[in-house]
Amino acid sequence: MQTVSGYEMIMCIIDSGFSETVMDAAKEVGARGGTVIHARGTANKEAEQFFNISIQPDKEIVMILVPSEIKDAVLHAIYRSAGLKTEGHGIAFSLPVDDVVGISSAPAHEPEKEEKGGEEKTESNEEAKTEN
Repeated sequence: MQTVSGYEMIMCIIDSGFSETVMDAAKEVGARGGTVIHARGTANKEAEQFFNISIQPDKEIVMILVPSEIKDAVLHAIYRSAGLKTEGHGIAFSLPVDDVVGISSAPAHEPEKEEKGGEEKTESNEEAKTEN
């Protein structure tokens, strides 16, 4: 099993319904995808007064694993599109990740073309052929 390092976990906590806004912003600067978890906030009136916003209890947590080199760009993009002063009322932070398994350190590549007929060779095409 090969482990890969050099990644950061970006966590973004936003009001429910704004996870797509976060992912669109993150993808624009190089993130590939993320995981959304539905959650519920427990903020109290003091927190609402401190931040001068009303806090919606239904939340979404977006977790995005990114290479360390693009972490700052992703955090800034999320802040601009879904930060505290937007409708999403989001906060985001990053955590260092020591090791990762299950992903490749190489960037995604374009599907290869077969020599005959020019059909794209993808995993789903290969799976469909073996299932028939």
